[in-house]
Amino acid sequence: MSPTISPTELSRHDNITSLWIAIDGEVYDFTEFAPTHPGGIDILRQHAGRDATAAYNAVHSASLVKSVLPESKHLGRLSSPLPVSTSTTLSSNKTAPKPPLSRLISVNDFRLAAHTFLPPKTLAFISSAATDCHTHRRNNTTYSEITLRPRVLVDVSAPVSLETTILGRAVASPIFVSPTSLGKTVHPEGELEIARACKELGGIAQVVSTSASFSVADVVRAAAEHPGPGPSSPTLANKNNTHPVFLQLYVDKDQSNTASLLHSLTRTKTNPPSPSKIQGVFLTVDAPVPGKREADERVPPPPTTTTTTAASTTITPMATPLTPSSDNRGSALGRLMASYISPSLTWHATLPWLRALLPPSVPLVIKGIQTAADAVRAMEAGAQGIVISNHGGRSLDTSPATILVLLELQRCCPEVFDRMEVFVEGGVMRGTDVFKALCLGAKGAGVGRGVLYGLGWGKDGVRKVLEILNDELVTTMKMCGVTRLDELHPGLLNTRAVDHLVPEDLSEEHPYAKWRRSKL
Repeated sequence: MSPTISPTELSRHDNITSLWIAIDGEVYDFTEFAPTHPGGIDILRQHAGRDATAAYNAVHSASLVKSVLPESKHLGRLSSPLPVSTSTTLSSNKTAPKPPLSRLISVNDFRLAAHTFLPPKTLAFISSAATDCHTHRRNNTTYSEITLRPRVLVDVSAPVSLETTILGRAVASPIFVSPTSLGKTVHPEGELEIARACKELGGIAQVVSTSASFSVADVVRAAAEHPGPGPSSPTLANKNNTHPVFLQLYVDKDQSNTASLLHSLTRTKTNPPSPSKIQGVFLTVDAPVPGKREADERVPPPPTTTTTTAASTTITPMATPLTPSSDNRGSALGRLMASYISPSLTWHATLPWLRALLPPSVPLVIKGIQTAADAVRAMEAGAQGIVISNHGGRSLDTSPATILVLLELQRCCPEVFDRMEVFVEGGVMRGTDVFKALCLGAKGAGVGRGVLYGLGWGKDGVRKVLEILNDELVTTMKMCGVTRLDELHPGLLNTRAVDHLVPEDLSEEHPYAKWRRSKL
């Protein structure tokens, strides 16, 4: 039976030499963990000797602390509860009732509806993009500049199957869920509800962020325990009923933390070893430092009261607990939570190190490719795939729209499509967008913000967002005279309106680059 610890005893351990914290009635010793904490020691000191349940549960899964700290650091149960915080959390303060799902018929409907009931800080975090948001807008609007070339008098009466594979895993659709952070700020079950929706649709691939509110193990478990597909569109039949889960990885400044995370997800002590919990690792390389997201900076965190014993506005992603607060730069959650991410990644050191940590069966994908030259480098480095991404326009404004980079690969290095799988994300709001990406060689198209907006209604909202996109994709295919994914090709598109924006060769061989080398 666990020892009982009084609030008075807990309060005595309120400093860095003896740092205890209570969560959900259980007391944990964070003393040894605190100096290596990715988010710094200050947040732990803030809650030292206190009950941090409100802060922890705002965005965390119940099991996370037990997976971070060894059992020996679980000291016992709190004998009596401490005062409950009365401050406002990021997932409360709804300003309007949610419209019924039956009234929402497009992804944009979900976006507009979410703005009526999600708290301002949550909306700012989800929807914000870097500086003037040019890239964020162009990610979507550039799709509209590429027009379709429908073929007519083709028999399209046969059912369309969207079933395909992603990194060798059977999926019900080429549309996958892109990684997003802090799902619990939108819905209490966060990424778990996303997993359940993907499972119900017959197996939609889900990429889970290192900064998710729930651990990857929690997501995998939620999907495994959820019933199979319910009544859904026949186009989403996946006879294997798989739910591939991939990890989107931010490398920690303390690389031992990353090594431990990967080891826990890919290697087990069983004999013979059981399969990896994840089907691949998506290494994020387009955010070595946080972008300036001005909308997020401008919206302050909800105020706390002077009577709180735990700051319930604490944002606690999977890798780094942090508290949103204002400084002379603003109060962006994105900037605050990115403090643990390493800015020191390199082609020659990071990729071999990661590859050595992963079992051969777990593919490595480079996420954040924005030039043909880097696509070639990823191919030559042995990556199994790349994701063309600019972090949803959240990192570097005026970087190219992702569909333009896909065009650049077609023009400058088409061989990469034969050597590895190419994915694209950013700005996907319609089934026509997915169709165009697939015509240009993408193996799959990711959706991030749209899924988060749907998450406001839980798994049913996420499911409907994905169903809408899949239905639109099927309609587009039939309108263009095709009924199979392998029939899609660039000839079904007219890209002349944007061709002039695409480089003609690899950046290293650009005439200006040659001239510059000659002057050095």
